[in-house]
Amino acid sequence: MGVEDRFGRPLANLRLSVTDRCTLRCQYCMPERDYVWLPRADILTFEEIETLVDVFISLGTTKVRLTGGEPLLRKDLPDLIQLLSRKQTLTDLALTTNGILLAEQVSALRRAGLPRITVSLDTLHADRFQALTRFDSLPAVRRGLEAATRAGFDSVKIDTVVIRGVNDDELVDMLEYGRSLGAEVRFIEYMDVGGATRWSMADVVSRQEMLQSLSAHYGPIAPVDERTTAPADRFTLSDGTVFGIISSTTEPFCERCDRSRLTADGVWYRCLYARSGTDLREPLRAGVGVDGLRQLIGNTWQTRDDRGAEDRLASKDRSRLIPVETLQSQPHLEMHTRGG
Repeated sequence: MGVEDRFGRPLANLRLSVTDRCTLRCQYCMPERDYVWLPRADILTFEEIETLVDVFISLGTTKVRLTGGEPLLRKDLPDLIQLLSRKQTLTDLALTTNGILLAEQVSALRRAGLPRITVSLDTLHADRFQALTRFDSLPAVRRGLEAATRAGFDSVKIDTVVIRGVNDDELVDMLEYGRSLGAEVRFIEYMDVGGATRWSMADVVSRQEMLQSLSAHYGPIAPVDERTTAPADRFTLSDGTVFGIISSTTEPFCERCDRSRLTADGVWYRCLYARSGTDLREPLRAGVGVDGLRQLIGNTWQTRDDRGAEDRLASKDRSRLIPVETLQSQPHLEMHTRGG
């Protein structure tokens, strides 16, 4: 029997970070020059991850998404995927990557049993890509995406963070690119998360603006009638092409959010916006045992009343969340550490 929080939300969906390191330095995620990395000795082993995932499954978790940082930097990642893919009670296993290392690893990921993959790609222009990420790696990402669409995954998706004046003129181009590959595109409203974010509401392109822009080009757009806890609202063009929009900045979906996040060093967050989490690594390594971990996680989830995106929407001050100086001593406050 699964556990529910104070609003009746189940502990169904776990985002599992396997590393805080990344191959890019995206302006909206890692804008600072220097970061404090998690100590290597603190990073969970695959065996520890499997133990914790089994505990989460026993409490009702049915979906796991592997994240980072950049998860493909984790050595022997297919071994972990193989462990997780064998768990019959997991109905969904997926991975999100920036795609730079994907072309060389995609076959191993698929052989290990990974069914679904999402590639983050915000622009199709090489100069914009370099300005956004500080690396000239767009060709590598495109090679990775193209390899993924040939690898036999059940689903390949493209996630695009839309920022006003940066890439908001590429909605049609990105949708066409995804359609050419057979990949579903999901447009994401620019979110005010991450300690060093330089976010501004003026940079946000809302779901309504995106739909207006796309309908001006494609004509009528219809919503997909489905009842899920997925973050994206999905829509169809007249030719049947499906795309999604994640609008947690202007239209939060906290009331149905069943996601929690486990960092690479075992800190568990019940909300993307949470300022603190629960250390699961310490009791795990202290020998608390499965029953003790199950009680800790279950009891903690039952007290959850987080509605972070709604709180931010109601806030009078949606400027920088956390002073940069604080981040040097508290790296868990950054999104590349907690898995975004």
